[in-house]
Amino acid sequence: MKSRTKAVTDTAHGNTATATTHCDDLAKALEAFRDHGPLIERWGTELARRLGAGARLLVAGNGGSAAQAQHLTAELVGRYRDDRPPFSAVALHADTSSTTAIANDYGVQEVFARQTAAHGRPGDVLLLLSTSGASANLLAAADRAHRLGMTVWALTGRAPNPLQLGADDALCVDAPLGATVQELHLVAVHMLCEAFDQAVDRGEADHWTADTGADDRVDADADADTGDGPGSGGRPGADGRPGVDGRPSAGGGPGADGRPGVDGRPGADGQPGVDGKPGVVGRLVGRARTVGRAAPGAPAAPRKGHT
Repeated sequence: MKSRTKAVTDTAHGNTATATTHCDDLAKALEAFRDHGPLIERWGTELARRLGAGARLLVAGNGGSAAQAQHLTAELVGRYRDDRPPFSAVALHADTSSTTAIANDYGVQEVFARQTAAHGRPGDVLLLLSTSGASANLLAAADRAHRLGMTVWALTGRAPNPLQLGADDALCVDAPLGATVQELHLVAVHMLCEAFDQAVDRGEADHWTADTGADDRVDADADADTGDGPGSGGRPGADGRPGVDGRPSAGGGPGADGRPGVDGRPGADGQPGVDGKPGVVGRLVGRARTVGRAAPGAPAAPRKGHT
């Protein structure tokens, strides 16, 4: 019979071996992960350009991936290393009241998709984190984002997986354990922030803003007379192009915030136009609220499984 001292020693050695194995697995996966450096650099530069132009980053994940998502948004809204302007980044799970209300009324699968429909605009980026790459609520969010004209990026575990295939671009960590995948996702988050800050330092955000006319704020009356672009504060010019503040253009097309134009065409946020027709999101929301609707105006079948 082993003594208590010998048993404790064996247990300690076993724990040490397990910890060492974990570190070995991480080190091995990290070597392969280095190959993703160019992709992360590209993401950081693109993100700086878009957010500098007024776009928004939406991020989502479940469990530990939700924590990683919020880690990223904190670095962008706050700062990663050196002081710089804040940029718009939202972790969708962090609004617990909205998340629980949506889960209760529409089902867990809709918690991120509905928030994406509410906050996302064409040109925004949706970044989804998942160790499995198979979370139904993330897949639904990716689908909704594509319908809205957003770009979808994914951080996942091993490829192939459904989320990788449903994203515009994906970084897939080649590791057998979810814990190792999450650890490397944190490395990716920090590398992305580093690449983002370097792009801001190079003036990528300022350059993109200039290209989109966001800093071409000239006298509104003069700009409207010449018809050569948005006027002061982003108000539309005589040529009908929408201003940077998203107000509808004189030509009637929806502005960047999705509000309907003067000809009544529905905006991207689903608000009805003058003619009363619902927008894209309005149709999606209507679909989410009903089950088995046979025709427009028909009563909705009762929902099951949610109270």
